[in-house]
Amino acid sequence: MNTGIDQTHDPAQRSWVESANDPATDFPIQNLPFGRFRGEEDLDWCIGVAIGDQVLDLNCAKLLETQDMNRVMRLDKQPRQALRLALSQGLRHGSADEVRFRAALVPQARVEMGLPCEIGDYTDFYTSIHHATTVGRQFRPDNPLLPNYKWVPIGYHGRSSSIGVGNAGLGQTFHRPRGQIKGPEAVEPKLEPCSKLDFELEIGAFIARPNAAGEPVLLTEAEEHVFGLTLFNDWSARDIQAWEYQPLGPFLSKNFASTVSPWMVTLDALAPFREPFNRPENDPAPLPYLDSLENRQHGAISIELEVWLQTAKMRANNHAGERLMHSNYRDAYWTVAQLVAHHTVNGCNLRSGDLFGSGTLSGPRPDQAGSLLELSQGGKRPVALSNGEQRTFLEDGDTVILRGYCRREGFRHIGFGECRGTVLPAHP
Repeated sequence: MNTGIDQTHDPAQRSWVESANDPATDFPIQNLPFGRFRGEEDLDWCIGVAIGDQVLDLNCAKLLETQDMNRVMRLDKQPRQALRLALSQGLRHGSADEVRFRAALVPQARVEMGLPCEIGDYTDFYTSIHHATTVGRQFRPDNPLLPNYKWVPIGYHGRSSSIGVGNAGLGQTFHRPRGQIKGPEAVEPKLEPCSKLDFELEIGAFIARPNAAGEPVLLTEAEEHVFGLTLFNDWSARDIQAWEYQPLGPFLSKNFASTVSPWMVTLDALAPFREPFNRPENDPAPLPYLDSLENRQHGAISIELEVWLQTAKMRANNHAGERLMHSNYRDAYWTVAQLVAHHTVNGCNLRSGDLFGSGTLSGPRPDQAGSLLELSQGGKRPVALSNGEQRTFLEDGDTVILRGYCRREGFRHIGFGECRGTVLPAHP
């Protein structure tokens, strides 16, 4: 596991990029997340690293000879860590590389951010036991959690073609989806726009190194196959989902749009924020292929997560929006390493750029719910907003903003930036 803390995490380290020393920035020199960007007149994507309010062009800084992010992600652990060290040394105060690096800086406000890499396959998991229990209780009050949940990481294969990037402004915009919907009293379904559109607060994990078909990845080696984490919003049409979810999994209720934040925070950057992975005392121990001493000691990652909502009315009044909830990724029931080990135990071959979604990350308290389905109790209890509006589900013009950050005494605060998406009216 990438649990080693080294000189790149030194909280006293400062950068000659002054905006990176701002205590409020998500991107200090201790972070150094990767993404893809291009200027206004560029056609091709460049590989960049966020530092304060700037982007460092790695090709221009002569740190890479490729603009293929997936190729960089395939590097072994040692070359990836060597690249991180070179970035840290070149961006710190007093660096001999300052002149060369300064020439490779571009303000983030002047670039377009793309998807962090070329995304191949996409698998969405269901790792929050609190979300699974709360949603299960709405449909099965006496048996909310199905018996396989504590034994097997549940997941389904999603649609990668509709994943967009949630950058500044409105972020990814998409039209309200249509689908078959059948009300509880209706004789037959109708094709109509979704009326119960929802967000899902998730973490995304990007695969780095591939594994050969037929060769499972051991749990102890799983994190060497993960490049970094992002914020992820798996938009959901709950009324379409309720009808099509019998008996197979999500289809049109999920594949119309998903939004990922543009910066991948590497597992190396997250090393100071590792925590023990604990389960309730009476829960079953994972099967041996999903269990290791290292995973128990360091498998969890403390990432504080927030969902903010900016309605069209708020935006018209220059209101930045308000926070709906707050949770932490460490409460997930399965770790990143366990997801990789389980996904490949049957011989499935992962490829560089494949994306895993964590599933909705709700906390143990009602106010820590990671979806409106939970916050509004299935639409029965509207969520009151400070400007007098209320929501059971999302309305046209709503912008959902995900934020994530890591804090620990003795280390520098780092963040993920924002993941934004905005709902447009359904196509006529």
